[in-house]
Amino acid sequence: MKSVLAFLLLCALTACSRAPADESPASIARDDTCSLDGMTLADYPGPKGQILWADGTRDRFCDTTELVGALIAPEQKKGLKHAWVQDMAKTDWDKPHDAWIDARTAFYVQGSSKHGSMGATLASFARREDAQAFATQYGGQVLAFAEITPAALNRRS
Repeated sequence: MKSVLAFLLLCALTACSRAPADESPASIARDDTCSLDGMTLADYPGPKGQILWADGTRDRFCDTTELVGALIAPEQKKGLKHAWVQDMAKTDWDKPHDAWIDARTAFYVQGSSKHGSMGATLASFARREDAQAFATQYGGQVLAFAEITPAALNRRS
């Protein structure tokens, strides 16, 4: 009986000591690649993105247009846990680092003269005011996440 109790106690302690899966955005490591095309994220300018799926897998994107496309794709069946893009008001366009924000509450500038890894991209911002200032300087239209359609993603300039 003592050995059964000791075993149950050991199992309980082991279960409690397991750290939950990291649910925060991850910094871009030098060798991180895009989940869609294998491009090395750190080699290219412009905002990046990442998705944490309900199954614990994490996809990284070298371009916000790719990330938004993955989120709004009608065939997307994976359970979404979190999605992040970079706030370009708080990081350098040419070498973006961290400054992660929720992709679904971000504001995006479509059609600016600034390019990312795949050419024209969606510049991402936490605040509409920052997105508007960027659009005034570099052109483009400010959109909330809910305003982005699959057709709009196909218009890359």
